Amino acid sequence: MELYCFESDPVVRAQVDPNILCDSRVLQSLLTIEERFLPRCSYFQRVQQDIQPYMRRMVAGWMHEVCEEAKSNEDVFPLAINYMDRFLAVMPTRKSVLQLLGAVCMFLASKLKDSRPISAEKLCMYTDNSITPRELLDWELVVLCKLKWDMASVIPNDFIEHIIRSLPLPKDKLAIIRKHTQTFIALCATDDRLAMNPPSMIASGSVGAAICGLQLDHADQRLSQDNLTVLLAKITNTEVDCLRACQEQIEQVLAASLQRGQHCPPEPGASAGHKAREQQDQATTPTDVRDVNL
Repeated sequence: MELYCFESDPVVRAQVDPNILCDSRVLQSLLTIEERFLPRCSYFQRVQQDIQPYMRRMVAGWMHEVCEEAKSNEDVFPLAINYMDRFLAVMPTRKSVLQLLGAVCMFLASKLKDSRPISAEKLCMYTDNSITPRELLDWELVVLCKLKWDMASVIPNDFIEHIIRSLPLPKDKLAIIRKHTQTFIALCATDDRLAMNPPSMIASGSVGAAICGLQLDHADQRLSQDNLTVLLAKITNTEVDCLRACQEQIEQVLAASLQRGQHCPPEPGASAGHKAREQQDQATTPTDVRDVNL
């Protein structure tokens, strides 16, 4: 009998459990506990003295590129950002270790969400070896202790399927709506101004932005911007005005991101590993292996 080995498959993902998605109690439970995983305060004003918002954006952008290069689960990046924000809200941190903190948060999030987590050695390589595996492992314990080992955070991605399945969407568009929504959520995670918003609000605003961007309201008037906002607010028990303000914030973040040119496509064939092997002296694209100089 011929045997087949699937251990070499690059991605191993669990199937979606319809029992979880069809039970309204799951969504209500997520809405009940989500605020427990928000940063305690706006930490730039109250906790951090050495770290500025632009530094967080730089490191968050680098973390996003690493997650894409490593082909991590879509949940890894927003979860890692959640860890970083929660840590910075309780622990004064020097800017010289901010990239190390970002690497540690990706390390932990990847362990929780990926079937094949990113290794400590690979994460060190992505920093141009500016940190060591020993430092990464030592800081892993620091982060775990400061977060009180409460790592199963509720993130915007947890709400995507619940929201999408509650909207009158064409089935042939669901895959692209999910993809666009995840892109908006990742974009929101890079901006500190949205860090204090509940995950359900970020998810709702991102779904709304994805649907409006795809112009699905042309085929169904229920998906027009005003009607859609009311529907989304009802699904997630959110105030309509708060959700509308969040959607406007997301649009502003998108406009600012496009203006900065952060999401230009990388050079053909450019990858972190390839650039490292070529030992280039200076990073030229976001996917280069590099030390983030703050």
